[in-house]
Amino acid sequence: MGEVKNTQIVLKDYVKGFPKESDMILNASATTNLKLPQGSTAVLVKNLYLSCDPYMRLRMTETGGGFQPLTPGSPIEGYVVAKVIDSGHPNFKKGDLVWGMARWEEYSVVDAPETLFKIQHTDVPLSYYTGILGMAGMTAYVGFYEICAPKKGESVFVSAAAGAVGQLVGQFAKLSGCYVVGSAGTKEKVDLLKNKYGYDEAFNYREEQDLNAALKRYFPDGIDIYFENVGGKMLEAVLSNMRLNGRIAACGMISQYNLEQGEGVCNLFLFVAKRLRMQGFIVGDHYHLYPKYTEMVIPLIKQGKICYTEDVTEGLENAPAALIGLFSGKNVGKQVVVVARE
Repeated sequence: MGEVKNTQIVLKDYVKGFPKESDMILNASATTNLKLPQGSTAVLVKNLYLSCDPYMRLRMTETGGGFQPLTPGSPIEGYVVAKVIDSGHPNFKKGDLVWGMARWEEYSVVDAPETLFKIQHTDVPLSYYTGILGMAGMTAYVGFYEICAPKKGESVFVSAAAGAVGQLVGQFAKLSGCYVVGSAGTKEKVDLLKNKYGYDEAFNYREEQDLNAALKRYFPDGIDIYFENVGGKMLEAVLSNMRLNGRIAACGMISQYNLEQGEGVCNLFLFVAKRLRMQGFIVGDHYHLYPKYTEMVIPLIKQGKICYTEDVTEGLENAPAALIGLFSGKNVGKQVVVVARE
């Protein structure tokens, strides 16, 4: 079928400190063939939506921060929603819609198609598969239900509560009969938490001089479950306010990602005194639960019992700015980049 243009977003070099748009380069001269070589077992996809996620910042370092590091000079990699253009794999055929990991470019060859999920439900927005029906949704589900095992009437605190994961955790908590409070960084986001997502209370952490006092105000009897997205001083304040046998699900610590030296937490003995359990997790270890999760959440979406907010950026060329905006709180909800409409 011949070569076609394949614009890419390339990582210039490993990043130190706060990332900049100039750390990523638009490569408009790349090309690709829209037909896979004979005998290939790969899948060729046309990318429709890109997912911007905080963990991607860690992959921009030489060590990867616990993840596989990205390669300078090569396209950035992340979660996408895409359409199959050609397939050498028996599980996928031309025209299938999928979500999974691919490169930030117009067309991607996925050499490990077992990492792709075929989209079965197309009566919901396709972009949802970057969020509520993709990695973010699974993260909220695994952390809240599988790790924290909520009980009706418990008190739940969610940091970065208006983000891709936090907005769902709060709604899951309310559906479970819990009291839930969230923190966010703007008045607009605080209003969303209370008026759209059903949080019982919410506060702007930037306006609080004393996080410990703020948490005591909203949780006079203490916190049973903390969904950890932030780390640092927020985690330290939470530990002082946890109840006996409290549970913490740690899915991220965005306050630490751009620091040369991470902040310490000074009250870790409270894990002993309060018999706390904190478990970090990577959602990729739990994708076997995806069918169970979609069976639960898709009816909730269709019945209007759960909502999801997206912050949509148009154009692959604007993806670097969209990604960097996560670290200053510019996004409201799940940050999505539209590469192409189906």
